[in-house]
Formats: sequence, C-alpha cells, structure tokens
Amino acid sequence: MRILLLLFSFASIHFYSFAQGCSDAGFCTMGAMKPDQPFNKKIAVKLRSMEVSFYRGTTTLTPIIYVATVDMNFSLNRKTTFQIKIPFQHVEGRLAKTSSLSDLSLCFTRNIYASDKFDLNWSVGGKIPSNRSDFFTADGNKLPMYYQTSLGTWDIISGISLINRRWLIATGIQIPLNQNNNQFDWHRWDANNPNPDPDELAYVQKYPNSTYLRRGTDVMLRVERNFRLSRFNFSLGLLSIYRITADRVTNFKGERTSFDLKGHEAIGLAMSWITTAGYSFNVRSGIKLLVGHKIMQREYSPDGLTRELVTSFTYIYRF
Repeated sequence: MRILLLLFSFASIHFYSFAQGCSDAGFCTMGAMKPDQPFNKKIAVKLRSMEVSFYRGTTTLTPIIYVATVDMNFSLNRKTTFQIKIPFQHVEGRLAKTSSLSDLSLCFTRNIYASDKFDLNWSVGGKIPSNRSDFFTADGNKLPMYYQTSLGTWDIISGISLINRRWLIATGIQIPLNQNNNQFDWHRWDANNPNPDPDELAYVQKYPNSTYLRRGTDVMLRVERNFRLSRFNFSLGLLSIYRITADRVTNFKGERTSFDLKGHEAIGLAMSWITTAGYSFNVRSGIKLLVGHKIMQREYSPDGLTRELVTSFTYIYRF
C-alpha cells in the first residue's frame, strides 16, 4: 500500500506540473520504439504479456481525450514477438462528445543482435483505421481532427533500437498511405444558420482546417536514461518527432495546400521529454506511470495531435 501511495503521489505531482506529452501518430509506443523497455539477462523473459493502460490528455483547446488500451505481446520464437494494440477513445469538448474504437496497431519485432552488454531490435508494422475520421455534430457540422477517434489512414511503421542496462536509443519512421475523409473547414461551419452565434464562430476558427487531410511522413528519435532497482524503475528521456513531408489539406477554395492562413506550413519538429516510474510486484506483474512535457511544437498541426497535458497509468501482466 505504501508503494502504491508513493507512485500515485509521483503521478499527482507530475500530472499538474507537466505540459505537452507524446503527441505522435502512434509509433512512439510500438515495438522497438516503446519507452522504458526492460533489459535483464538474469531473469527469463516471459513469452507473453498484456498491458492495460488508461490515458488522459488535455489539448490546446477545450477537448479532453480519454483512451483505454489493451496492448498484447506474443513471442513467436526466441527472437521474434508480435504486438497488437486495441484502443478505445472518448473525446469531450465544447463542440461535441465522440466515442469509438480507435486505430489498431500491429507490429513484429525481431532481435537482430544480443549480448551481455546490449541488444539491437528491429520492428515493422502498421496502423489500421477504425473509421473514416468524419464524425460530425448533431446538426450536421463537420468536426475537427481534435474530436476524431481515428486518424483515418493506413500507415506503415518501422524502427530500430539499441538497449542496455542504462540507455535506450530508438529511431523509426511512420508513412501514411492515404488521405482521410475529414471535412472540417471553419468557413463552412454553421453555413445553413442565418443567425450564427459569433462567439461560437470565433471559437471554431481556432481549429485548423483539415478537409481531406493527408498527413506527412514522420521520423522519430528517442534517447532515454534508465534507472533500475530491484523492484522500482525510473526513466527520463527526450523524444523528437520530425514531420519530413508536409501535411496537405483542401482549403475552402478547393485548393490543396500545406499552409494555414497565417502562412505556417504543416511540417517540422516536435520535441518532448518523457519520464516514467514503475514498480514490479513480482516477475509476472507490475505498474507503470508515464508523463511527458513538450519542449517544441509545430506551428500548424491539422491532425489535431497537439496536447497540453498527458499522463497514463499501465498495469502489466506477463505469462
């Protein structure tokens, strides 16, 4: 009980003192790119594991995002594992409430080198959209990406990591294969209402247009320092995600563009620092907290992945 109270106290302190968290499109928690990966040559690795996590994130506007995720890992042989992540997402904001299954993640990870000093792991996988990213309000207005429970795209993901007792260094790439079916453009909001609410229109204009969004390609680099005791473990690291090709949307004139009205391009670097704290009850089970702080954010993000505050709590069971 004292251990649990200590961990929840840690969470409470960080929950109110940290800002932006990991706002990527999914690959920073897949396979070889996951944070806080174990490295222990003395304990036999369990062949299967299941993680149940609960996430809460506040955005740069009013939407609050809640996600419950089941993350299952299966060993196919001594060197290869298969991961599947099944998230359910709920969003509450000034414009609407939305809920549904979110995008599924599938990933194969292969250990390509192992020694007493370090491991090299390589992952390949993808994300499967759960819907077309086209939710709308009860009166027919199209909702921004902030309120969508899916990114609406099929993505290919690959990455590699080096892990030892103290350090984790990982890099990866995520490539969307299609544009989604989102149709939000604040120019068309409440177009059929002869007397629109000016305060609501002013608020809606704060959301970036995302009509038929095609996200650009992301590359990531994670550098993490781990501190491991017999039962406790902590980590602190930097996560950089660079959108190397710009997002493209269709503006109200019907033109494809990568720029907002202020001239900001949907490309560039987002950087966070991430911290975790975990406790192992035994070889089979444990708990983990993860919180992050955004150091740098892109000026224009039509995908709606920006966050003000992020925290997650995870229960891990190995069998």
